[in-house]
Amino acid sequence: MTMTTSSGNSSGVVPEALRFDIVAGLTAAAVVLPKAMAYAGVAGLPVEVGLYTALVPMTVYGLLGSSCVLSVSSTATLAILTGAAISAVVPDGNPAQLLTATATLATLVGGLLLLARLFRLGFVANFISSPVLTGFKAGIGLVILIDQAPKLFGLHITKQSFFADLLTLIQHLPETSLPTLAVALATGALLIGMDLLKPHSPAPLIAVGLAIAASALLGLPDHGVSVVGHIPRGLPSIIFPDAGMIGALLPAALGIALMSFTESIAAGRAFVGPTDPPINANRELVATGAANVAGAFLGAMPAGGGTSQTGVVRAVGGRTQLASLVTAAAALATMLVLAPLLGLLPNATLAAIVIVYSVPLIKPAEFFAIRQVRRMEFRWSIVATIGVLAFGTLQGIVIAIIVSLIGLASQTAYPQVYVIGRKRGTTVLRPVSSEHPDDETFPGLLILRPEGRLFFVNAQNVADHISSLVAQYRPRVLVLDFSRVPDVEYTALQMMLEGERRAKEQNATIWLAGLNPSVLDVVRRAKLDAQLGQERMLFNAEMAVEQYLKLFPADSDVKSGESTASFPADESNERLSSKEQSKK
Repeated sequence: MTMTTSSGNSSGVVPEALRFDIVAGLTAAAVVLPKAMAYAGVAGLPVEVGLYTALVPMTVYGLLGSSCVLSVSSTATLAILTGAAISAVVPDGNPAQLLTATATLATLVGGLLLLARLFRLGFVANFISSPVLTGFKAGIGLVILIDQAPKLFGLHITKQSFFADLLTLIQHLPETSLPTLAVALATGALLIGMDLLKPHSPAPLIAVGLAIAASALLGLPDHGVSVVGHIPRGLPSIIFPDAGMIGALLPAALGIALMSFTESIAAGRAFVGPTDPPINANRELVATGAANVAGAFLGAMPAGGGTSQTGVVRAVGGRTQLASLVTAAAALATMLVLAPLLGLLPNATLAAIVIVYSVPLIKPAEFFAIRQVRRMEFRWSIVATIGVLAFGTLQGIVIAIIVSLIGLASQTAYPQVYVIGRKRGTTVLRPVSSEHPDDETFPGLLILRPEGRLFFVNAQNVADHISSLVAQYRPRVLVLDFSRVPDVEYTALQMMLEGERRAKEQNATIWLAGLNPSVLDVVRRAKLDAQLGQERMLFNAEMAVEQYLKLFPADSDVKSGESTASFPADESNERLSSKEQSKK
């Protein structure tokens, strides 16, 4: 655990910093503990499982994590994914079997995270793009709303799918329990009002306290308001995973592990202070993996870093992971002392807490922002949302990952290939476009600049683009400016060799310019440099222009205006860009 003073010294925690961390830990506990119990309900588990998750994973991460303030327990996303996974394995809802399935799932999640660290797979979290994650979380938020809504109205419906549950909920609204609805509305109004008046206040704790008091004084259970019921006092019991459930839970564990790590990294990076050490992705894999494995044996559900609770720690002055240890101690004290009181807590209050803190997962503004910048990524976000709603949360995360990979492939499959001209009166070379109509080009010389890594996915597309341009302009010399190409894979190398042959058939000579070290190494290994000769291997495209004008001085007498008219590269660039976008 990294403990530093506000000035970055590591000689120990000074009293002021200690005070800040204690206050931050207790304040976070007021937010985390009620939400953790509520999220346990989302997963279909007893509320005490939420307390166990706020105790064990938070303690382990506090000792091993690389973030100074990341708060690790249950989150809305992980709760709904956990609920979907264990309900599929234990369809009859047997309490003992649900706890065993949860222990098995948490063990698998932790084991997968530790295995990912062994193979240094921290970068895998980046495979889910921001737009897809936006869509996925919006879908999760809507699923949670429909999942918890019946508790607001005092209804009991058989869960099926999102749209079926929505229809069933509407049909049963006339059966609403008015006292239950009143409790839910009062809780929601209190939470929203306090957050508006004083952000990061312990509103959930106050709501829970008032709801328990109302339940005891007004006899809410006698008026049809369901309550949590008996909560065992004391430490959690040891639960062992069931090897027989591994096969059924492994696919879900993969998705939950990815989301746990993604959320933890995102939350950790979002709240890095100026004097904090950077977030270490591989160390995060160890910390979150160990936290989940340890929690699995002590009744916790899969855990990860939460943005809202981490924001509370940072907002009230938390500086080190001592704050998380204080929060965990508060969870322990709650289990040992306050468990009987928590049994009076109305389920409608927990549902209201879940809904109020899950609504921020749905961010219409982000969808509009994405659409304004990139319509393609906007479509990805919509597909991710629909995937969660139509096919379920676990299937939705798979769809989200596939959409991300397809998006990545579509972007890399059609890299830009620019026709290059020279700014009049300078040696500056740049893509020819309608914005620079006065740029110079030279009849007989075609300079093309592909951008991005060339490999098997895009090699043929790039080759086809280049061939079409050569066929259109019939240059005497084709210069391939590779200054924006960091690497060339073997398939792309074969494309280059084939391009040399095609160019000869079209009476064109290929020159290579601006080769990066890795590309130059590939060219030399393939003996392409010997095939071309040193005179056709140029340091950069500017030298290629100079050499061409020396070899063919008559072309230098052509005016740029005439050249541009006879060599409309700007139109070609625009047409190619439009063509590529339509293909995408």
